[in-house]
Amino acid sequence: MKVAHGRFISLEGGEGAGKSTQLKRLAEALRRRGLEVVETREPGGSEGAEMIRRLLLEGPEERWTAEAEALLFAAARADHVARTIRPAVARGAWVLSDRFLDSSLAYQGGALGLGIARVRGLHDFGSGGYLPDRTLLFALTPEQVEGRLRVRDVDGADRIGGRDAAFHAKVAAAFDALAEAEPARFRRVEASGTPEEVTAHAFAALEDLL
Repeated sequence: MKVAHGRFISLEGGEGAGKSTQLKRLAEALRRRGLEVVETREPGGSEGAEMIRRLLLEGPEERWTAEAEALLFAAARADHVARTIRPAVARGAWVLSDRFLDSSLAYQGGALGLGIARVRGLHDFGSGGYLPDRTLLFALTPEQVEGRLRVRDVDGADRIGGRDAAFHAKVAAAFDALAEAEPARFRRVEASGTPEEVTAHAFAALEDLL
């Protein structure tokens, strides 16, 4: 019996880009194709990483230094890769992750000023440099991001999502630079349409991997 070829897909973008909603919609579409799909997230996705998630996202803004924050993300990712992502891909599943390395590069490496190379070095050590087969970058204009952040502020944001607009503008710029530097891996997806429209664009960006 032929074993399906596993894939690892990350969904990236700033706050309010709709990644979580699109992950579920993409997972449903892939399952209709007869594929096993694992839905996961970062920080989190394994027992150890979920424990670190609470440390990272709860509490006051000043809870961690930028360096400590980057180290915690890298530790969570190392466990996530070893215990969830690699085993699932090896058995032929498609793994869809709400955030992965590029979020650390954009948030801690870019917006917090630690540097892309330093944060990537943590990933090389902790996760062996493991990368997605495809990264979908869900893009919004600065005005759209600001509007969605206002809604999120009302609903209650975590300690990272609740940072100011200037921080999130730096995150968006860092994501754009990462996508430009790795066009073979990244696909930009316009995130301002209806959920159905966004899903159609995102699925089209995966067709060549099926």
